[in-house]
Amino acid sequence: MYIKSTFPPLPPVPEVNVHHILFGRPDQAEWPDFNLYIEEKTGRKRTFKDLYKRIEGGATALGAPVAEGGLGLNGDGEEIVGLVGDNSLDYVDIVHSLLRITTPFALISTYSTRFEMVHALKLTKATRLFVDARLVKNVLAALDDPDVHISPDKIYVLAGHPSKNHKSFGQMIEAIQRKNVPVQGIRPAKKDTLAYLVMSSGTSGLPKAVMITHGNLICSIVQASTGAQIAEPFGPPKRTDHPVTISVLPLFHSYGLHVTIIRATLAPATHVIIERWNTAQYLKLIPKYRATHLTLVPSAVHQLVTHPKTKTTDLSSVLMVGSGAAYLPPELASRFLNLLPRDSDVGQGYGLSEATIAAMTRPHNGMCGMGIPPPRTTGILVPGMEARTVLSDGSEAPAGVVGELWLRGGNVMAGYWNNPTANAGAFAEGGWLRTGDMFSAVAGGYFFFADRGKDTLKISGEQVSPKEIEDALFAQPDKLISDVTVAGVSGGRTADEKVPRAWIVLSGAGKKRGAAETIKVLDAWHKEMLSRWKWLRGGIEVVKELPKSPTGKIMRRVLQDDYERRLKKGKAKL
Repeated sequence: MYIKSTFPPLPPVPEVNVHHILFGRPDQAEWPDFNLYIEEKTGRKRTFKDLYKRIEGGATALGAPVAEGGLGLNGDGEEIVGLVGDNSLDYVDIVHSLLRITTPFALISTYSTRFEMVHALKLTKATRLFVDARLVKNVLAALDDPDVHISPDKIYVLAGHPSKNHKSFGQMIEAIQRKNVPVQGIRPAKKDTLAYLVMSSGTSGLPKAVMITHGNLICSIVQASTGAQIAEPFGPPKRTDHPVTISVLPLFHSYGLHVTIIRATLAPATHVIIERWNTAQYLKLIPKYRATHLTLVPSAVHQLVTHPKTKTTDLSSVLMVGSGAAYLPPELASRFLNLLPRDSDVGQGYGLSEATIAAMTRPHNGMCGMGIPPPRTTGILVPGMEARTVLSDGSEAPAGVVGELWLRGGNVMAGYWNNPTANAGAFAEGGWLRTGDMFSAVAGGYFFFADRGKDTLKISGEQVSPKEIEDALFAQPDKLISDVTVAGVSGGRTADEKVPRAWIVLSGAGKKRGAAETIKVLDAWHKEMLSRWKWLRGGIEVVKELPKSPTGKIMRRVLQDDYERRLKKGKAKL
């Protein structure tokens, strides 16, 4: 089924540096003086005007010629700056500074193991790294890999205390200001000028690097602004003129990057930055700052709903809760809504890094001439987007029939960085992005989520590739297995969330060790190799052989169904 966004068409998208869209707009001159950011850990505060001055200093420190005391990043495409840091004001500053001087950056997870860090550095080909002080030692360990070509002198401190070997971003800004180095101007950019790389896992193993351009960013911003203007009269009543949100989503993730950094300059609001998620701390901060808007992922919603202190926490300031990065089951949304004031709302949308951030939004009653949204709808397409639901034979799915979601619009990525094979699989003729996610659609433009792609899992809002876990298990040096498959099983924080489980076939070496010892070794090994959310929370099971089709394809569903049956009977074992 083909559907075009029910919103009015987008206005023309200008071909400029996204910095021009984020700063210097006429409406911003009318804004009151307020704290745009508050860094909870340090107490540092940043007004909108302070932020702009800091960005000018950051862009100059990074882009001024070396002879003048800068790093000499000239935006010619030869340099990519890797960012490895927790949420901080410094992260906000450097992102805007790099966009201003058209130097692309790569968002790298702070949870990366050495194995994952090596892959990220090899994949992105980062030439310099800005790393939080507490993580410098971990990053240096990855430089020992012969395929990583970054020298230690190209590593700088992003947030935290600098050292004698690694100066900080803050020191760089202070140095150029002392020297009165002329401020670097806003460099021109075209629609296809690369803005950043963000990691995205799929069914093909290790993460790929999604290319987001200045044109993608501007289109996404225009989509958000257009949608917000149309939705505002139909949304919940305002209880305050100044929104406050707790910014806890990781800034190295598309969702956190856009909510806390990219879109923070679109309307006056205060963002309280905390380093990383902690349920008890989050509950304390809501009443402390009288937070009005909460931006979460489903696993965080689940933790808030089930935390013993939630019912005694003052949530009276909360007006709106937005959930993204994974499917929010209606039952969980309802449980959370029951804890909030009567006129509050809990909504969700659908997006993916390959579409910059958002592809669908849940409409309010009456918006775009529409009535009350159908129960369980994921939403409607954001402005300027087209979609198709496609059956396995390539034909369009009829109304109400589940098919793979294909998307097209100015916010769809330029492709995967240096990965023509992945690009060939991701795009269909006509520029359609194959999402791998299954939806049904009905007349009127409503979409209904059915299932994730066949293999990819969503855990705590993060994409997890079973193939990546399988590769990690095979990489165990003692060669204890001859075959393995990984798939999702029950056990997540929500009914929709699946956790990874591995089924292994012992090799000769594994049989000598024995099943119990092999499982113990593999459990320790994969936890060393992979980030916590990729751990085999569903367990590891030894089988004699993996069920396969006549063509040799592993039939994961047979193993999953057998496990679920045994789980119901209380007989499923590690």
